[in-house]
This record gives sequence, structure tokens and C-alpha cells, in this order.
Amino acid sequence: MSISRIEAAFAKCANADHSAFVAYMMAGDPDLAQSRELLMGLPDAGADIVELGMPFSDPVAEGPTIQQAAQRSLLARTKMQDVLELAADFREAHSDTPLILMGYANPVHHMGWSKFARLAAKSGVDGLIIVDLPPEESHPLAVALADNDIALIRLIAPTTKGVRLQQVLSGVSGFVYYVSITGVTGAAIPDQQQVAKAVKDIKLHTGLPVAVGFGVRDPQTAKTIADCADGVVVGSAIVSQMHKQGAGSALELVKKLAEAAHGNI
Repeated sequence: MSISRIEAAFAKCANADHSAFVAYMMAGDPDLAQSRELLMGLPDAGADIVELGMPFSDPVAEGPTIQQAAQRSLLARTKMQDVLELAADFREAHSDTPLILMGYANPVHHMGWSKFARLAAKSGVDGLIIVDLPPEESHPLAVALADNDIALIRLIAPTTKGVRLQQVLSGVSGFVYYVSITGVTGAAIPDQQQVAKAVKDIKLHTGLPVAVGFGVRDPQTAKTIADCADGVVVGSAIVSQMHKQGAGSALELVKKLAEAAHGNI
């Protein structure tokens, strides 16, 4: 029920008349045990959907916070199999919360598109975001994901318009991830009016929910973006809090961000 689990989460939030809160974290940061603690606590802290980062040595779309988290994870010797085992542990504990893996093409390609999709599905993964794989090169992965009922989720940049927007949206399922700023994660604060217009434009081309991320770092910004999007994604702020204060403190931040995204502040 992978893709339907994502659909159900967004439908539940829509029925409650609020945006979905999507929490991102890096697998294996600073080690598997501590990242497991954070991962397991996210749904109870208010995350409607969880994005689990797959560490990679050259995360070109990330700002310093997530780059450093990936480096810490790799130094702790986190492997793809470890990420999938974390996912399986999460699914065993949380049957309803969608789990999205997010990362880069190289480690997935190294494992093999079909093998990765098969093992991800077995681990209870619902969707996949590959940041650096353009539509023109994604067909083998898209087929493997479809065969295993895993959503292919793509990033839409502010510069993605017209025909290119239609190309990027082709074959996407689950939801659309709109990048609210030009640049890397955590780099700037998004402009609410520009985001609202972009979300409206995207919805002219797809019936999928649109979640907005990059630059959302505090409850007030989360609330502002929630007013014009189906989902709000926060990553760098959670990763930073995890690094500075540990899982407990990061989960407290998640609670505040989720309440803001749900319109409770």
C-alpha cells in the first residue's frame, strides 16, 4: 500500500483542514542508534510524513548542515543496507506514516535500480526522491519503482516552467516537492507570495499534493508556507537541532513545527 499510504496521509490532513508536516532527517547521523531514536519518535511528535536521508559523499543540493550530517553518517560507516534496515524498523513500529527515502543516484545505481526498489519495498518504503536524476535518465528507476508500488517524487525548482514543468511532472506520483528557493537547502527564507503563485501554477498541471521545502526553518515560516501548500517540509533545522542537542531536543522542535504547519499557533 505504499503509494496509497502517501495519498491517505495527505487526504487525512486535507480533511482536517490543515497542511501535512513532512520531517526530514539523515540516516546514521551521528550514528545508527541515535538516528533510530529520532526516526522512531517523529510520528508521535507530529510528523505526518517522514523523509529519511540516504548519506552520500557529494550532496550537491544540500547546504552545510545536511552536507555535514551526511559526512558524519558516512564516518559512522552507514551503508545503504543500514538505511533500509532503519526503514524496516520504522515500518514495523509505524504502520500508517509514509516513509520517503531521499538522496542521490550514485548509491542507488550502485546497488541496482531493480534490487534497490525491491528491497526498499520490502522495508516498507513508500516513496523515493533522487535529487540529481533528471527525467531523461530516470526511466529504468521509474519502472523499477512502479513495479514495487513506490512513488517517484521529483523536485520542482522555481525556474522550472512551461514544457519543462510538464516533463518533470511526467510519471510522478505521491506528491510534488516544490523547492521554494533557488540554491541549496537551508540557504534562505522563502517568499510566501512567490510560493503561493508557484504552487497555484503547478496545480494547473497536476492533481497531486504539492509540498514545499528548502528554507523552512522555524514555526512561523512553517505556518506561513502551510497557508498556501498541501505540505511543509523541514530538514536543516531538525538536522541542526539533532546535532547540537540530540534526539529529544530535535523532537521537541518537530512538535513545534508540526503544530505550526497544522495551524495550531
